[in-house]
Amino acid sequence: MNQTSINTYRWLYLFIFLAILVNFSGLFTTIIGPDGTMYATIAKTMALKHDYINMYVLNRNWLDKPHFPFWVTALFFNVFGIHTWSYKLPGILFMMMGTVYTFIFARRLYNKEIALWAVLILLTAEHIVLSNSDVRAEAYLTGLIIASVYHFYRSYHPVNYWHLVVGCVFAACSIMTKGMFAIIPIGGAIGGHLLIRKDWNCLFRWRWLIAIMLTLILILPELYCLYEQFDLHPEKVVFGQKGVSGIRWFFWDSQFGRFFNTGPIKGSGDPSFFIHTTLWAFLPWSLLLFAAVFQFIRKGIKRTNAYEWYCISGSILTFLVFSASKFQLPYYLNIVYPFFAIITAQYLYNLRSVKSIRAVRIVQVVLLVIIVLVIGMLQYFFRPGALNWITVMLLAILFIALLFLPRFVSQGFLWRLGISSVLVSFTVNVYLNMAFYPSLLRYQALSEAALWIDQHNAAKLPVAQSGDVPFAMEFYLDQPLYDINVNGTGPLPARPFYLLTTKQILNNLKAKGWQVQPVKTFPRFWISRLTPAFLNSATRDKELTYSQLVIVK
Repeated sequence: MNQTSINTYRWLYLFIFLAILVNFSGLFTTIIGPDGTMYATIAKTMALKHDYINMYVLNRNWLDKPHFPFWVTALFFNVFGIHTWSYKLPGILFMMMGTVYTFIFARRLYNKEIALWAVLILLTAEHIVLSNSDVRAEAYLTGLIIASVYHFYRSYHPVNYWHLVVGCVFAACSIMTKGMFAIIPIGGAIGGHLLIRKDWNCLFRWRWLIAIMLTLILILPELYCLYEQFDLHPEKVVFGQKGVSGIRWFFWDSQFGRFFNTGPIKGSGDPSFFIHTTLWAFLPWSLLLFAAVFQFIRKGIKRTNAYEWYCISGSILTFLVFSASKFQLPYYLNIVYPFFAIITAQYLYNLRSVKSIRAVRIVQVVLLVIIVLVIGMLQYFFRPGALNWITVMLLAILFIALLFLPRFVSQGFLWRLGISSVLVSFTVNVYLNMAFYPSLLRYQALSEAALWIDQHNAAKLPVAQSGDVPFAMEFYLDQPLYDINVNGTGPLPARPFYLLTTKQILNNLKAKGWQVQPVKTFPRFWISRLTPAFLNSATRDKELTYSQLVIVK
């Protein structure tokens, strides 16, 4: 893998370009609820009200995430309008910034070839591609954290205070994206490297105290907003209680409260969660990653000063802390995938043992075959309606390329295996983003209903919903949404108005004397909680519920 010609570099550039296109292929696909549509709705409200201090959900005070990604998204809404793509675009761009920093960081630590492969591995890791379609805070955080680590690294290679300042800016933005836990991979990478190599002269420097103080100053906008919305208004009800401090929440409950399970939002942790999550989330590179981590530690522990420890320290510390926490979700680990990508790339580059090469080849080929078979089975059972001729043509081209292109690009075994892995990732994610998810989101009833009403509500009747998580409808509706009580009590829009609700709630309202005119029925399934019975087209109808759209007279 280290005998690289200029022509082969050109192939790498081509594959990176194609990987970028694949990561943008979900840009126009409907936002997945409830979390994604809730975040989009918060930014939409922020943009429409031009209020960048307070965060609301359905006109209620909301306290769960810091402001930074909502500020950025609201800015894009103000510039480009409120659309699916203008919600997803800034997150993807921050992720792309992360790939740039992954490249320049890996090139400085190793060489250009490892850096290019690290970028390619990062862009084809399964959960990175999925997260660029289902955009959340981690897309921003992935780019911000690797950028901060790089600039802190440059601040003392050689001493450069401009890099220190820029590192603090990215660190502060990271904290204002996810909270204080964002400093774990940053501090773990820099501090872990210096500690393991016993570089005490650099570890105990005034510059790090300056960095801490500057970062705290830079997060003052976040603290100000939280103070204005919550600490100044103890009468507000948040998490079912009054007197909630936004400042305390930011420094403790939002992070350590979840870690110790003492905060208002609780979870149930499993120490093995991120191990089996990484097995699928870092496909098709996950098994290579585990081998790379094992070999790095085994060899590095004998000669600590001969290795860089930034990537292993930042990623493993974060991995262990998250595994010990009580609140765990698959996308949490995305923030250390740039480190994982660099670790995996250097492992493949330095693989020399014939025995090891043979083992890697067998395991990776079997894994790639299994991945392709799983996608084939998904197609056979799910039967996506959005599988058009363009998608079929692209998939056919990718499959033919998978059969012939790796050997044409290079005769080196590891190069062929790497290109094969990349092409399998392309195939999987083109299918998911262009066929599977567009078909799946037809069962997200609230967004489908909102889009239908936008096109057919010429009379501009008020719109309400009842009995469901309303965020998808609130975001996609081009007018205010009323979220009414399931009993039909409380503030109601002027009649006549559209109402989207379940059959049971509708029957209860009709029993109370409501006069309604049926308009349309939308099939409904909680698509973020897929089941085998739903994925099977033969049994899907039994799994569906339906949302009823009526006009209340």
